[in-house]
Amino acid sequence: MPDNAPPQTSALRVLTLPEPLKLDCGETLDHVEIAYESWGEPNADRSNVILICHALTGDQFAASPNPVTGRPAWWPRVIGPGLAIDTDQYFVIATNVLGGCMGTTGPASNAPDGKPYGTRFPVITIGDMVRAQRAFIAALGIDSLFSVIGGSMGGMQALEWAAQAPGQVFTSVPIATSARHSAQNIAFYEVGRQAIMADPDWCEGNYLAQGKRPSRGLAIARMAAHITYVSEGALKRKFDRGLQDREKTSFSFDADFQVESYLRYQGHSFVDRFDANSYLYVTRAMDYFDLSSRSEGRLADVFRDTPVRFCVFSFSSDWHYPPEANREITRALIAAGAEVSYLDIQSDKGHDAFLLEEPIYERALEGFLSSSAELRGI
Repeated sequence: MPDNAPPQTSALRVLTLPEPLKLDCGETLDHVEIAYESWGEPNADRSNVILICHALTGDQFAASPNPVTGRPAWWPRVIGPGLAIDTDQYFVIATNVLGGCMGTTGPASNAPDGKPYGTRFPVITIGDMVRAQRAFIAALGIDSLFSVIGGSMGGMQALEWAAQAPGQVFTSVPIATSARHSAQNIAFYEVGRQAIMADPDWCEGNYLAQGKRPSRGLAIARMAAHITYVSEGALKRKFDRGLQDREKTSFSFDADFQVESYLRYQGHSFVDRFDANSYLYVTRAMDYFDLSSRSEGRLADVFRDTPVRFCVFSFSSDWHYPPEANREITRALIAAGAEVSYLDIQSDKGHDAFLLEEPIYERALEGFLSSSAELRGI
């Protein structure tokens, strides 16, 4: 796909929300489309519905290949017949988030004037993403969800669902996430945003109308973010200081080291499947996320007497959303009187461990869902 060609999303499954969507910034979006995928079938009373919430660079294709990019499913170890999220038992839905670029309304979508929104798109929050999902679920005729499950930014959405609509969620599974973005994470994402905006092809956010794309800036943003997804141990195991296709250093700024080549590949392969303005908007939504701010800094008060059952996961080598951030969530839920389980998985794979092979984590997720399904009578 040429660098200046946006992903072609016309063949995706899309639902248009029946009502305008009010946003935290005070603006309203009048025509909101939500792109989605689903697996399995709803039972008679629709009590077996699971919503999968994706991470920053994910999409709705959690359990099936993406027909637009050709990329494989991003959670095939977890979602499917007989797996932890068993599609023989549950009706599983995944949506592309508000502000995304895989069919859901976002900055690459056309505004009412027929031109791409670009930076005219209103600033959004995780709360707005969840309100859009709630409207989408209601439009499908579903009153409540058996579970909301997500990792990283998806975990933020799982927490937000429980905070916004505790009566509509039976269980919430936030994985490798945080109840508020740390200063360190804000700093990393600001580096990425500045790289995008410094690219001359960004054109003040109006690049699609000018037939351009800020591919260099977006690639750098992806490289910077990807460093936070892997642990030092994983990088050492995979690459250490190994040289790339050479026996000695070149004394140049070529990719001498394997890890350099790996990051450049991650950056260049990203630009063909993601919109730069979406990256700006979605990372900003993550920066603004702070559940405790709605209760004067007391996170426990946000979930006081909640009926939602929680299962919180962290990974020992994750420094993007470290175990302590997930323990903070767990402590607040306990203080709020919530029923909560917490498991810190020992892994050297860093933040991305929730997407990779971790059998203990998969079995624990399956066990939590199975016991919860028994309680719900599924």
